[in-house]
Amino acid sequence: MTDQAVAAAGSRRFFGRQRELKALRADIERTGLDTLTGRKAPRARVLLIAGKPGSGRTTLAEELTASLAARYPGGLFRARLTEPGGDPVPTARAAQELLTALGVAEPPGAGEEELTELVRHALAGRRALLLLDDAVDAEQADPLIPDDPDCLVVAVARGPLTGIPDVRPCTVGGLDPKSAIELLTTFTGAVRVTVDPQAAETLVEECGGLPAAVVLAGGWLAGRPKASVADLAKRLRARAGDPLTRTFLLAHEALPQPAARILRFLSLAPLGRADAHTASALAGCSVSAAATTLADFVRLGLIREAGDGQYELPGHLVPLLRARLEEDDRPAEVQLARARMLERTVRLLQSCRAVTEPEGSSARRRLSGLPRALRFPTTADGAEWLRSRQPVLLASARLAVADGELDTLARRLIASLVRALAAHRGAEAAAPELYGLHRLVLDVAERRGLHRERAAALLNLGDLDARTGRTKEALLRYRAALDAGRAANDPYAVGRAMESVGGSYQELGDWHRAGDWYGRALAQRLARDERADQARLYARLGTVQTYAGRYGEALRNWRAAAAGYRRLDDRAGHARALSEAARVQEYAGRPEESLRTCEEAVEWARRARDARLQAALQLRLADTLDRLGDPAAARLHRAAAERLLETESPAYEIRSGSAED
Repeated sequence: MTDQAVAAAGSRRFFGRQRELKALRADIERTGLDTLTGRKAPRARVLLIAGKPGSGRTTLAEELTASLAARYPGGLFRARLTEPGGDPVPTARAAQELLTALGVAEPPGAGEEELTELVRHALAGRRALLLLDDAVDAEQADPLIPDDPDCLVVAVARGPLTGIPDVRPCTVGGLDPKSAIELLTTFTGAVRVTVDPQAAETLVEECGGLPAAVVLAGGWLAGRPKASVADLAKRLRARAGDPLTRTFLLAHEALPQPAARILRFLSLAPLGRADAHTASALAGCSVSAAATTLADFVRLGLIREAGDGQYELPGHLVPLLRARLEEDDRPAEVQLARARMLERTVRLLQSCRAVTEPEGSSARRRLSGLPRALRFPTTADGAEWLRSRQPVLLASARLAVADGELDTLARRLIASLVRALAAHRGAEAAAPELYGLHRLVLDVAERRGLHRERAAALLNLGDLDARTGRTKEALLRYRAALDAGRAANDPYAVGRAMESVGGSYQELGDWHRAGDWYGRALAQRLARDERADQARLYARLGTVQTYAGRYGEALRNWRAAAAGYRRLDDRAGHARALSEAARVQEYAGRPEESLRTCEEAVEWARRARDARLQAALQLRLADTLDRLGDPAAARLHRAAAERLLETESPAYEIRSGSAED
């Protein structure tokens, strides 16, 4: 919830708003403009709950959707459209959040239009509820609305969403006095209200009936068992300003100085979420002290528990706390707090990754030297921490880059997060998140003129583009990486970029350009005597020349690749290269030579003890013998292949270009 109307202990209790709930439920069934004209509504109905922060608008939306859940078996899905500090969430990021909840794989690097289309497609025919919390305007929310009249959208916003047709608005202000007093009583107990009911009415009136202000007032009284309700009402009346600001200032001033400082620094936490580690790093105190303070804040209604050991700062308090932070704390202290938070996050990510390494590895030895609070007992513990913290970790990376003053820490944080995600989820599964992280690295590198880092980020982004079929986009990335690598005088980046440019042209079917770029990359590898890379590039040249029908050049390069793998004592690689050379000889109309080369490849596969490869080569050899008119020998080789495969998994597939893998 962004706006609280709940008990201090964090249990989900709802107060008042029965009239609003009744009106909202009635609006679901009310005839729309499309129906009046005899047409079926083309999109989901949108109910709007409008009100200022602290009015309980989100709590009302959550109560409504919870009561309707049984009528929408397709599920309830939620996206927050405003950051706790008030910054709009890009629609693309909100769509990513929804796709994750829907269990839909997100294409790495997909743009806003593609992502929102995926959301609408996933919700079509689902009869689902969609809660869009704190929408800034219609342009932000409209692309997320399902194209299905059986779905229902409940939007929360400050005011009208002009531009979305047939929106049913419900404006909320303060609670009625009876409900506001019930909310207050959850903090104070019944006795303090019963002995002076008029003072309680005055207090909730001073709070404007705003649930957020009543919660803060109740927390103030909960922390002062001997204070009267009338005393607090008098204090509020003596202050100028709106009800929420007045009650917040009283609550803040009532805290001990160390606790007030922790509360202010919590406004720096990404997404307004913090655990004991985050609070400890921000305040520069122990983890145990931070945990105790966070629990006290929950009791006082200042924060709420969010599960998995995390706490959430109400969005309406973040601007107020940041204003106090600017007023009460020196900029250098604030920046140091940010740096401590990022450093702690980096160490936790390093620990999270290290726990995936084998026992006895150097990473596990370093892990054992960390304080107990920074260690994960098992791989499963690290994976669960990473899963539950992923939105916050990604937000940390974005904030670190946006800060502009902590670029070194930002780069370390992103690198650690990339490694942890890849270790626990695998590069393929984590590709959408990795794409965004590499773009952040690119932002820092371009801002700081870091050519080596820019080249690395561009290569990583190009690889992700290539993997998802955006070959032309990948080609542009690789060319930019080549320029950055040359500017950095980085031979590895230059060679890798040239080879990747060649791979992009190969994917596009431009064999001439692909061969040209592979040749440039090979020349560099030859000059540096990088033998494994040389063998691979000879194979890639052989592949594109085979596709282009230049069989003489292709055969020379496959032979060179085979010789390179032999020098490296890579027997399987040698066998594959010979197999491809045999294929080229067959294409060139030289079946006897192809047969001899294939027999040589079978022998090297046998020496490599690669049964699947040997079986596949013997099957190819059998096909060649059939074409040469020797079916008896062909049967012998097929029988040998079958025997090899009896104890192996499905036959190894020889495909063009396999020697380059």
